[in-house]
Amino acid sequence: EIYLPAFKKAVVDGCAWSIMGAYNQVWDEHCCHNSRLLNDILRGEWGFDGAVITDWGGAHDTKQAALNGLDIEMGTWTNGLTSESKSPYSDYYLANPYLDMMRSGEVPESTVDDKARNILRLIFRTAMNPDRPFGSATSPEHYAAAKSIGDEAIVLLKNNGILPLDPAKYKKILVVGENAVRFLNEGGGSSELKVKDMFTPLDAIRNTYGNGVTYAEGYRSGRAMYEREDRIAQTTLDSLRNQAVAMAKDADAVIYIGGLNKNAFQDCESTDRREYNLPWGQDKIIEELVAVNPNVIVANVTGNAYAMPWLDKVPAVIQSWYLGTMIGPSMADVISGKTNPSGKLPFSFPKRLEDNGAHSFGAESYPGIEREGKSPQQQYLEDILVGYRWHDTKKIPAMFPFGHGLSYTTFEYDKASLSSNLMEGDKSITVSVPVTNIGKVAGKEVVQLYIADEKSSLPRPLKELKGFKKVELNPSQTEVVKFEITPDDLKFFDDKAHEWIAEPGKFKVYIGSSSTDIKSTLQFSYK
Repeated sequence: EIYLPAFKKAVVDGCAWSIMGAYNQVWDEHCCHNSRLLNDILRGEWGFDGAVITDWGGAHDTKQAALNGLDIEMGTWTNGLTSESKSPYSDYYLANPYLDMMRSGEVPESTVDDKARNILRLIFRTAMNPDRPFGSATSPEHYAAAKSIGDEAIVLLKNNGILPLDPAKYKKILVVGENAVRFLNEGGGSSELKVKDMFTPLDAIRNTYGNGVTYAEGYRSGRAMYEREDRIAQTTLDSLRNQAVAMAKDADAVIYIGGLNKNAFQDCESTDRREYNLPWGQDKIIEELVAVNPNVIVANVTGNAYAMPWLDKVPAVIQSWYLGTMIGPSMADVISGKTNPSGKLPFSFPKRLEDNGAHSFGAESYPGIEREGKSPQQQYLEDILVGYRWHDTKKIPAMFPFGHGLSYTTFEYDKASLSSNLMEGDKSITVSVPVTNIGKVAGKEVVQLYIADEKSSLPRPLKELKGFKKVELNPSQTEVVKFEITPDDLKFFDDKAHEWIAEPGKFKVYIGSSSTDIKSTLQFSYK
């Protein structure tokens, strides 16, 4: 109910041609050869006719790989490799061991036919498609698209009015933080990219604000910096922090660009973060910077949430992500006001790690219970109350809620209305809400639709997002935003009946600019 709908949209509505399996085990079968996921749901219920490929090293069992919907095995490296082997590829699960199983009759040869058919279908759809057009790489259009996506994605979390930072008013600007100059496309294992051009935040800020921009590293990331007993590392951090604080005293404003990266114990594959706070003493840096200069703008780059013990002391916080080659121009344009921020958080930022559902049940849920000879077993004890559903239903306020994002203008929501207070059978109803830009600059707003089932036979969240629309409005412009609500929007998955069910009863409609900033509440009945 929580995770599959988005995949279904990509596979069914998006007509996906290939799927990569995850490393996890679900129901004691690895996802790359999981009968329930691949045979029953992906190919059976969704009718997928493309190719399934493992993530690198994701195959673990020849018989399951043969029978459970896997087509292509990648990256098993030297599994079973012996000195007599002519090639390590011969020892892959879907190589000689597969051939031996077919020869012995343990698996049918028809499984090879199925896999070959799926792979050939993919080849015909791509490389052998006679109508396939020519493409291009690293074109101006690609960079323009990257810039546009970055502009839309950045989220303004907090602003006391200091932003946008007027270049005519703020001449002496100090930029602090490793992520202002770090190439965040590098590192991180499989997420590492080699790009033609990379435009860093520091370069873009200098292009915007001129010669008055100075830079201080502030901190330095690295595995050794995590080891508190490493005196050399700690001395380095102290020195960098002290230098940045000293320079901040003479600046009109400070732009802090730190956060996480793809270094050790960070936003990186195969490891978990060691702490919810920012690493390498960054919280201390920000505290000391704002103590000597009140105009500190925190513009961190991360892939996920983190603690902000300094939140009440800084005037503005911008959330950037790993925006690729045009991260610098996008960040500089949002800070200067050339671009009006319009991004919204795709997940809640909790105040504490313990405020997450997955961290509320102890080791049984995370990091899991150790099992001899097997991976740790984790149980999703929060059930369907994932993310904002947990915060809402358990009444645990988030630091920044799901869907939150500010603007340099103000949007006014008029009262929403329903086309009917009754939905019958397979018919739909329409929600309409007028939204007006009452500020002085053009901007974009994401209007969000949530629905609540007031009484259900199974536990339900307080409300769930069922739609959102982004509208661009000039000053004084009004647009009526409309959502169509269908019976599918009312359904939940009954695991015993193995079907989606919409039960008759009363439902509430919430229109808001975030999961907690609700502008209108309506009610209708379904029968």
